[in-house]
Formats: sequence, structure tokens, C-alpha cells
Amino acid sequence: MIGKQIRLERIINRNTGRTIVVPMDHGVSVGPIEGVINMKTTIDKVATGGANAILIHKGIVREGHRGEGKDVGMIIHLSASTSLTTRPNRKTLVCSVEEAIKLGADGVSVHVNIGSGMESDMLYDFGAISESAMDWGMPLLAMVYPRGEKIKDEHDVDVVKHAARLGAELGADIVKVNYTGTPDTFREVVEGCPVPVVIAGGPKMDSDRDVLTMVKDAVDVGGAGVSIGRNVFQHKDPTRIVQAFDLIIHQNASVDEAIDLLRGKG
Repeated sequence: MIGKQIRLERIINRNTGRTIVVPMDHGVSVGPIEGVINMKTTIDKVATGGANAILIHKGIVREGHRGEGKDVGMIIHLSASTSLTTRPNRKTLVCSVEEAIKLGADGVSVHVNIGSGMESDMLYDFGAISESAMDWGMPLLAMVYPRGEKIKDEHDVDVVKHAARLGAELGADIVKVNYTGTPDTFREVVEGCPVPVVIAGGPKMDSDRDVLTMVKDAVDVGGAGVSIGRNVFQHKDPTRIVQAFDLIIHQNASVDEAIDLLRGKG
């Protein structure tokens, strides 16, 4: 479907087949934390750095629309829960594909946590959104995380590659998963998933080198890039860290070259 392909090229670099997505949906889950208070400013910084897409909730579209500056793809997140509930792992649909289209989305995303007693509800929602996205030619990013009573280690390669494959099996065009810690284990995840796989950033890291090494290791074994939030929008220089990601993801640069750019040497 040509419509889906055109939209995909707004959120994935058509030349490299890779992407830099900056999720900023955190206001729903944890509130207005540092970096997502002034959305126009933050979006402008990451767009200037060269992000391929931002990922936001529907109510932020108007707030975050800048009307100037560098363009950036927009993915609207359809799932929500808060850290205040007794069941934060249970994601609920709060937006539809049709509503996202009306808001100008280039893609939509859903969040599914597998391994808990609430898994079946989220899989049902995933299936419904997948059908709707297919009907409308709308790219679908699935965040699939092993989280629940049966999960001992969210980064274990066996559960992460299961999560990635599940995303592809149910119709996602891009799957977002946890990084498994090593290139060799992450290669297994990529090899078992027939659609592009991007990595999550997880909690805010203290070291730029740790973040950039994780990104480099992931793409070197076939990963399709990143969907990293806190380690971008809470960085002291969001524009520069996105530029550093761009060097690694789209230009195949080394970690040292990316560090040089962050230090003003690039």
C-alpha cells in the first residue's frame, strides 16, 4: 500500500532503513517530569538534532506543534496507564487509529506487556489496532515488553526475542524492545523478528558513552535504531545527543566519533 510506504518514510530514513524515535509520552505515565514540561521547546531541540520521529499522546499534538523549524515525523501513542494505579502494567487504549489520522499522525503505537495476568486484554487491543492500522495504511509501532508475574528478567534474550516476534506476528511494522545487554544476544532478537527492531533506552543513564555504546552494538547486529526518551529529553543537550545518535545510526560512525561531537569536537 503506497500510503503506508509514504508514511513509513516519514518515520524511517528511506536510505538507511533505520530510525531515531524520541518518545515523549511520559506525561501520562509519570507526570510532567523534567524535559517534557515545555513540549514545543523539547520537540524543537530533538527535531533540530535530526530525530526521524517523535512519539506523543493525542492531547500534546496541538501543544507541541511548532509551526516552524525542522520537520519531524509524528507517531501518536494509543496506550496509557499511570504509575499511580495498582496495575501500571495494564495498558488501556485511549486513542484510535482514525483519531490519530485526524490529528495528522504519520504512525501510531501501542504498548503491550507480556507475562502477566493482564496480557490477554492487551493482546486483544493490539489485534484490533493492527487491523485498523492495516485498513488505513497507517504504520504501527509496537512496544512489547516482558513485564509481569512470570518474568524474572526483562532483558533476558529468550523473553525479549519472544516479545519481538510477537509484535511482528500480530502485524506491527516496527517493534520496540529492551536491549538484551550484548550484541550476540541482541542478534538473536533481530534474527527472530521479520520487521525492524528498535531498542528502548530504559531509565536515565549517567554516562553518554554507555548509551552510545548500547546504540552502536544494537545497530551493528541488525537493529533498526532507537526509541529512546529520557536519555534524550533529559540530556543536558538534547540536540547534540540526537546528532550523536544520527552519526552512529545513519552514518555508521564510531562511538568515539559520536563522543567527540558531544564534546564539541565534531
